[in-house]
Amino acid sequence: MPGPLEGKVALVAGATRGAGRGIAVELGAAGATVYVTGRSTRAQRSEYDRPETVEDTADLVTAAGGRGIAVPTDHLEPSAVRALVDRIDDEQGRLDILVNDIWGGEHLFAWDTPVWEHDLDKGLRILRLAVETHAITSHHALPLLLRRPGGLVVEMTDGTAEYNRDTYRVSFFYDLAKSSVLRMAFALGHELGPRGATALALTPGWLRSEIMLDQFGVREDNWRDALERVPHFAISETPRYVGRAVAALAADPEVARWNGQSLSSGGLAPVYGFTDLDGSRPDAWRYLVEVQDVGKPADVTGYR
Repeated sequence: MPGPLEGKVALVAGATRGAGRGIAVELGAAGATVYVTGRSTRAQRSEYDRPETVEDTADLVTAAGGRGIAVPTDHLEPSAVRALVDRIDDEQGRLDILVNDIWGGEHLFAWDTPVWEHDLDKGLRILRLAVETHAITSHHALPLLLRRPGGLVVEMTDGTAEYNRDTYRVSFFYDLAKSSVLRMAFALGHELGPRGATALALTPGWLRSEIMLDQFGVREDNWRDALERVPHFAISETPRYVGRAVAALAADPEVARWNGQSLSSGGLAPVYGFTDLDGSRPDAWRYLVEVQDVGKPADVTGYR
């Protein structure tokens, strides 16, 4: 049986690892052709110096049932992004889904460090990687996406608009970067809505990305071993969970109801009926507000 996204073309910008990889794979599982971009390739690693590559992600997309196409791209280079979009146009003649998931700042931000003490070059690099890349990609990709009605743009961030409005997120530069992406989705909603497309912001919860698992010294198959040291990690989720959120949004004929809004994987799961890989539905942002941030002991009962 063809998947619900059979014949659709997606671009997941920043799909080397983490949420981007999970999104690309789930779009592939739904039948889409997925262009995946990033700076880490089998020939050369990015400044992350990690083993995950865009070619690996493309292979996972194809294995899931879609068609994965890796295009190594630095989204800070407008000419490279323009060439990427031209290639999609030449090969497919359409773009139905754009996921702006470029980030690249894990090694750049410092926790609870005020702006005057934070390394300035690293802080400005965060803003370039997390904000400028999204703007460059949208500038070049949206004319192709708007060629057909019904296009979807997903701006990936960390935190919902409600949570980030009231919560200081890590540091000045991190807070500014993630809040800026939320506002991007709001602004794009105003620009795309009247033209027949939808833009929205989406956040995963506490993501069990490759980097996070490494930091906790665990793997996906034994991630619960980290709970003794970090009990609230019990609310965490796989990258495929937010991937299923994007796939559900892309297949929804009424997705325009979400235009300009801020959404989360845990908030969308009961709406669309999807689960994480283990069959649970972690709702991290509700858990953070009601349990972790108010100092209660870790207990995910009723939250996954």
